[in-house]
Amino acid sequence: MTAIPVERGRCADLADAAGDPGEGTAPPADHWLLIEHPGPWGRFALKESGLDPAAVASLTTWSARVHGRIALVRRVARRSSARERLSRWFRIDARPGHEEIRTGEFTDAAELSRVPSAPGRVVSGPLALVCVHGRHDTCCAVRGRSLAAAVAEEFPEATWECSHVGGCRFAPSMVLLPHGFTFGGLRPDGANDIVHRYLRGTLDTEFLRGRSSFEPIVQAAHHHARAATGATGIDALRLVEEVRESGSDWRVEFTEPRCTVYLRERHFPVDRPLTCASEPAKRIRVFELLKVVLDIYGG
Repeated sequence: MTAIPVERGRCADLADAAGDPGEGTAPPADHWLLIEHPGPWGRFALKESGLDPAAVASLTTWSARVHGRIALVRRVARRSSARERLSRWFRIDARPGHEEIRTGEFTDAAELSRVPSAPGRVVSGPLALVCVHGRHDTCCAVRGRSLAAAVAEEFPEATWECSHVGGCRFAPSMVLLPHGFTFGGLRPDGANDIVHRYLRGTLDTEFLRGRSSFEPIVQAAHHHARAATGATGIDALRLVEEVRESGSDWRVEFTEPRCTVYLRERHFPVDRPLTCASEPAKRIRVFELLKVVLDIYGG
């Protein structure tokens, strides 16, 4: 990547120009909770949503306990009043081997507070979230809305606009659930192919930032392991362990197929905002590939 000085411009445009690597930047979450809310969304969507503060506090406590992430969602190009019908919720387990989506409805704060433990109904198909949270970051709105419209045209029931995902400089971002695969810098004319591949059980890794249930170092290692092995299956390369071998060097082992990835964690100096609403950052974290060792005799 290239260090460039701060200048007036949107964060995603500046990141594109600098060539920021996206691997290892997926939002961390083992569990996701999506709450249907037509808007408007404040900069801090959940707290400024107008939802009952006690319910918000209860959900926030649950999220911290389970390493979860809460997002507000709405249908693409629909702004119907919440009073016109029941609002939906989705609770997703994104952990490897536990992938599941459950859904239900709520009408008041008491029902919303009980969502983390509600049985709900199992959803068989995937969900595609596209961040369009303009009050949090301009790039997400400018780039995200056209992407959401393109995906919703072919997958209307699966597609939802969502509040802040994280990594605004990689806008537009799309998350495919239940696995939590996060993509950045997508083009509207190519995003539907990514969804089609996901439905077939494979991944297009060109724009993949990582899987939310993996730590950033594992996300980056996963990226390089897929490149080295050619593995494209959504469940390929099961994590065995990640080990910090020294202050900044890591060893990450995978199986199915077996390989070991060696990475160095570095902080690269920058002088530009990483979100449109922030002050210029001094550095960003990157994961430098040292080597990949393939086990040709392993599974």
